[in-house]
Amino acid sequence: MIWLKRLGYLVVGLILLIVGALVVVWGITSVRMEKTWHVQAKPVTVPADSAGIERGRHIVAAIAKCTECHGDDLGGQQFSNNFVFGRLAAPNLTPGPGGLGNRYDDATLARAIRHAINPRGKPLRLMPSEAFQYLSDDDVGAVVGYLRSLPPVDREFPSTRIGPLARVLSLLTDFPLIPARVVDHERETPRSVPEDSTPAYGKYLVDVGGCTGCHGPGLSGGAMGPGRPASNITPGGIGTWTEADFVKALREGIRPGGTPIDSAMPWKRAGLMTDSEIHAVWLFLKSVPAKEFGKR
Repeated sequence: MIWLKRLGYLVVGLILLIVGALVVVWGITSVRMEKTWHVQAKPVTVPADSAGIERGRHIVAAIAKCTECHGDDLGGQQFSNNFVFGRLAAPNLTPGPGGLGNRYDDATLARAIRHAINPRGKPLRLMPSEAFQYLSDDDVGAVVGYLRSLPPVDREFPSTRIGPLARVLSLLTDFPLIPARVVDHERETPRSVPEDSTPAYGKYLVDVGGCTGCHGPGLSGGAMGPGRPASNITPGGIGTWTEADFVKALREGIRPGGTPIDSAMPWKRAGLMTDSEIHAVWLFLKSVPAKEFGKR
């Protein structure tokens, strides 16, 4: 029948269109993932004293929240292993077998943290350097010092494989497959940032903590995943909160009305900040303009 023949042509046409689109997506993303970034690995001062290493541990655990992806022992963990999304894992950061500790010198490790670039200049996958680029020289040095102090963990992962869905999302959305593309590689980083209870230090903690990744560039709300909105944390969203409410939200995961905060929000990690740091974040959030949900 003629209509069956036409239907067949339509199906074949759709298949060819999908295959052609995937070929284009595969080509564009492959070129992006193989790009060499010529960013100089600058020397960093790495502390060896207990205070400096403790500062690095605190940044890793409470501010940058590295353990969310790399695991509590920073030995890495796998997130996905399927055809559609790919095989993705946060690598082992320790000096143990399979770890990165012996493959990066101090300067290239600091560059990887702030620029999402490996020792060969190739882009790392899903590394939140769009936030870590704001780390001061002293703080990134402290992080490197802490990572050097870790006990070795014997944990290896198969090579990363990026599936078609992850590739499509990286082209059509803000899915951070190749964060080196959004990092400002030319920005001047401060030598240090005063650790005091001021809005300025609160902004630093918010920037390094990657809060805009979920709450949006204007902190007025975004998404932590499909059907999981991230709250408006400007005065337009939390303007009726007290500072005690804010502390409870970070330390206990409970809003003022008693409703639980979505588990995708890393409040358990953020709640590890000191009282002074949480106060600084509170002062900063109170200082930003009030906005409607989702507005920049």
